[in-house]
Amino acid sequence: QTYAPKLILLDISDISCIRDVAKEILNCYGCVDILINNASMKVKGAVQSISLELDKKIMDANYFGPITLTKAVLPNMISRRTGQIVLINSIQGKIGIPFRAAYAASKHAAVGFFDCLRAEMEEFNISVSTVNPTFICSYHRQPAPGNWEASIWK
Repeated sequence: QTYAPKLILLDISDISCIRDVAKEILNCYGCVDILINNASMKVKGAVQSISLELDKKIMDANYFGPITLTKAVLPNMISRRTGQIVLINSIQGKIGIPFRAAYAASKHAAVGFFDCLRAEMEEFNISVSTVNPTFICSYHRQPAPGNWEASIWK
């Protein structure tokens, strides 16, 4: 069966709206066959210069966002005993480099979660894959002085 595409906007760092978006998708299509978690946010800076607020925003976007969305569609996949979940992560989920502590930490956490999920979902015939590419070119805005949010890579 072919479905018309539907555009649904989602800020993956806004954890509070993820379940509603997943519910909207499931109500519209009935199921999710393949979930590709491919959103990310990063910031470059020394540990002491990055606020805890920004650390949390990075963790929300790169860890809590993908796992919240995954957990929202997982019961449907489990009940159908089929599905595929993909995490497009980063090589920094395996190794850290200077000035990327918050980003690397969030990516390490995601790898740990999805590695555990892979083992747990085997009995339900659900495939869980993690892709850790090396450095890629991302959209970037130059920050205004004193505006840390503008220094975020999306």
